[in-house]
Amino acid sequence: MNIIVCVKQVPATNEVRMNEKTNTIIREGVESIINPYDMYALEEGIRIREKAGEGRVTALSMGIPSVTEMLREAMAIGADDAALLSDRKFAGADSLATAYTLSLGVRRIGDFDLIICGKQATDGDTAQVGPSLAEKLGIPHITYVDEVIDISEGVMRVKRATDEGHEVIDITLPAVMTVEKGINIPRLPSVYGLREALKREIPIWTHDDVNADGTMTGLDGSPTQVVRTFVPQSDKETVVLDGSCEADIKRLVDDLLDAGMMKREGVEFSWE
Repeated sequence: MNIIVCVKQVPATNEVRMNEKTNTIIREGVESIINPYDMYALEEGIRIREKAGEGRVTALSMGIPSVTEMLREAMAIGADDAALLSDRKFAGADSLATAYTLSLGVRRIGDFDLIICGKQATDGDTAQVGPSLAEKLGIPHITYVDEVIDISEGVMRVKRATDEGHEVIDITLPAVMTVEKGINIPRLPSVYGLREALKREIPIWTHDDVNADGTMTGLDGSPTQVVRTFVPQSDKETVVLDGSCEADIKRLVDDLLDAGMMKREGVEFSWE
């Protein structure tokens, strides 16, 4: 099976700065990591390839040139190949423009049976790129998968999470699948894998390399309009209880009663 895993570089902290003019994240000077959900996608792709006994796993990303280091980490973990879409014209893309650009990368890679994405990115939390990518490619998709049950004769059976529990679905390949955290336990890169990954060339494809339509990439191709971005401020007071255990419990209960978070009716308290 030939599998493409879409991975994204995200800030390693929740304390991000925003560009007030473009309402996009300022990534310069912020430590970056592989999107945690994409680590599960990568691991699942590697497991499917290992079980099939053949095929290749290709890690695909869009971002600045330094994202190649993240892609090397993906190769050290177990991806066979990697490719990066990088051009200033791709900057500021929303989920729709990102999906369009990734679809061009997928077409550039060529033959594939399955595309796996993390269910969402921690810096955007839209969960839209996977389904949008499938739409751009004209193939089916399945979301929130937490178990791949079987793959045979061009059909994949999976279990996916729903609001009511789980459902089992068969989907015809090629397809796009987005995965949940609980689907596996991601492996770590090996020292040997890191050494080998450093030797590999990672192609960087520009806007022109993939024949992109400029009206569909970057900010120009992003219909999403962000009115305002801000860090929410809390006006709640943080109370730290100290002293004896008995005194702490009494004060906590009294505070909860006063705040209406506990009912007094039918409850008796004794502090003796």
